[in-house]
Amino acid sequence: MMQVRHRGGGTIVASFAVALMLDIMPLPHWAALVRPEWAALVLIYWCMALPDRVGVGVGWTVGLLLDVMEGTLLGQYALGFAIIAFLTLKLHRRVRVFPLWQQALTIFLLIVLEQLLVLWIKGITGQSPNLWLYLLPSVSSTVIWPWVFVILRNTRRRFQVT
Repeated sequence: MMQVRHRGGGTIVASFAVALMLDIMPLPHWAALVRPEWAALVLIYWCMALPDRVGVGVGWTVGLLLDVMEGTLLGQYALGFAIIAFLTLKLHRRVRVFPLWQQALTIFLLIVLEQLLVLWIKGITGQSPNLWLYLLPSVSSTVIWPWVFVILRNTRRRFQVT
């Protein structure tokens, strides 16, 4: 039996830490409306690249960290991230072979799903943001996905994350 040795766990953790910092970085109001979902993008990338190491549990944990850092209802981002991690794991073999523009469309659908789940939870708790303004980060995440993909892929190769 061959023992598989994983490398680069620190790189994965560092990429999530940077994404969480970008998610909570203070921005002017107009820029905060279109802030990409950094943590979700990084989660989707690592679920596609290393599905045996990054999965639903990591998505749940990152979502809980985002809940705590943003001071939202505990579990709302965790649920959304766990679901998009699950769907990414189910679709990763297909999505990995898509060209970047088709991957970006898939990312758009995953981010919209996550945002609609969070919006549903906010609606249950009595908060009701404007739906169209609330979905703007999905568009910016779609636009920025090719750069996120290339940067994380080059980082994974440079630090030999396996």
